[in-house]
Amino acid sequence: MLKKLTILLFSIFLITFNANAGSDGKLTLKENKSEAQNTKDCFEKLNRATFAFNQGLDKALIKPIAEGYRKLPDNVQKGTSNAVRNLSTLITIPNNVLQGDIKTAIINTARLAVNTTVGLLGTIDVANKMGFPKYEKEDYGQTLATWGVGDGFYLVLPLFGPSNLRDTSGMVLTMLTDPINAYAVSEGEAWLVPMRTAVNAVDTRSQIIDEVNALRDNSVDYYAAVRSSYYQNRKAAINNVDDSELTPLPLISIEFE
Repeated sequence: MLKKLTILLFSIFLITFNANAGSDGKLTLKENKSEAQNTKDCFEKLNRATFAFNQGLDKALIKPIAEGYRKLPDNVQKGTSNAVRNLSTLITIPNNVLQGDIKTAIINTARLAVNTTVGLLGTIDVANKMGFPKYEKEDYGQTLATWGVGDGFYLVLPLFGPSNLRDTSGMVLTMLTDPINAYAVSEGEAWLVPMRTAVNAVDTRSQIIDEVNALRDNSVDYYAAVRSSYYQNRKAAINNVDDSELTPLPLISIEFE
């Protein structure tokens, strides 16, 4: 089964590379007509249908849970966010290495060690208090982009939200390599995988409720606005630029790390 998944992933990698190896990855912070025209939304009708399904799920389930989560004590929310971010370091570190950023990989390894031990399994960001550099998450989609792999066509995945061919390939790589999820499955505790993913999704959604409401209320075409925001966020992450000016997504791709 693993062999088949590897072959499939490699095939997707080749298709994406051949279709978009010439992408310049230039950052654009504001939507414009040329950007919309250059977006390869080959399956727009299907994507819009999936988008509608995801938004229905968000409205009926994810957003209400996130709103309830926001009513918890601040230290509980902060501790959960810290723990989720700490676990993501397990995916960030190998991607630092794959991108040739050995110095940051070493720093993040030290961050993980400090926060997991002194920081009580990452619930307290001790590394930040110690003056470590700001933590920037990295994933396999970003790594593929730094290797020259283009976006590929735009995709809206059920449950997982906005993506593209390259980032979907990266997500599959994360699924195959995430050590926490692999350990949970090997120990017969596979239920921890969706539980962890759900906690991550709710924690992320709770932080962007107001911004998402503003994006939806001020958009003529909400689907197009989310698509543009997705590409802006991804380009910012790939180029490691300040993302403070970007608009958060309404249903960010659920992460496995």
